[in-house]
This record gives sequence, structure tokens and C-alpha cells, in this order.
Amino acid sequence: MMMRTCLCLIRRQTSSRAEVLLGLKKTGFGAGKWVGLGGHVEDGEKPESAAVREVEEESSLVVPADSLEHMASIEFLFPSRPSWDQTAQVYLTWVFDGQPAESDEVSPRWFGEDELPLALMWDDAKYWLPAVLAGRHVDVRITFAADCATVASIEPALG
Repeated sequence: MMMRTCLCLIRRQTSSRAEVLLGLKKTGFGAGKWVGLGGHVEDGEKPESAAVREVEEESSLVVPADSLEHMASIEFLFPSRPSWDQTAQVYLTWVFDGQPAESDEVSPRWFGEDELPLALMWDDAKYWLPAVLAGRHVDVRITFAADCATVASIEPALG
């Protein structure tokens, strides 16, 4: 069975720009990459509830479930490593309480939405993340190449 995951993109507006909170993954899947906050959806758990739980575990921020806007459904396929296959439900919110704090899993940091560290993220992020932040709903299947690092195909194409 394919692993179910969620991502929550937390945004804020400063006096000069819109920012999004990303985390530098310290352990596990994706270690060393900048990622959206999130993780596994437990059995019987709704993706929205998982997003709220994961954000608090990873950053200490409290996000109300009713503030989450569903923006993307992404299926990630790794033909060379099928155990990595997963689906991700992606949410956006501008509503949060607290200050981001480092956890065992991630070191959070705000980035200007025009200064995303795309070269230091999973290769797929450069395709869908700017679209989601621009307000587009995304529903795609992303297949990774044999190196499990670069995108081989996206269906349907984003553009």
C-alpha cells in the first residue's frame, strides 16, 4: 500500500514580502533537504489532522485545522524504490500561533516566496511549489528517475 503523507505550507506577510516556512530536514527521508512541514498520515487519521499534528511536532506552531486550504494532491512514484512511493495532500494556511522552534526532525526558517531554496529541495518542488503559492490547485503524478533524485515525468504536465 502506498504511504499517505501531508504537507502544510505556512505563510506570513511581512512589511516587505510574503514568506513561507520551510524546514531543513535533519533526519530520515529527505535529510539535508529543505521541505514543507508535514509527514505521515496515521491509519484512521484525516490528512488535515495529520498536518496540524505534524506542524506542531516539527515546529511548535499551532495551526487550526479549519484554516487549512487544500491546494494539491500529488502522487510520488519511485520505480527504482517502490517502498518510497507516496501520496501527499498539500495545504496552505496564513493562520498560526506561536514562533517556529527547531525540533529533532527539522530546523524551520522563513523564506521569501521569491527566494525559495529550490536547488536545495526535492527536485519536484520547483515544478509544483511555485504554482501552489501562486494559488493554483495541482493534481499530478510525479515519477522520479532511477537515481530517485531527479524528476523523470509529471502527468499531467504543469505549465
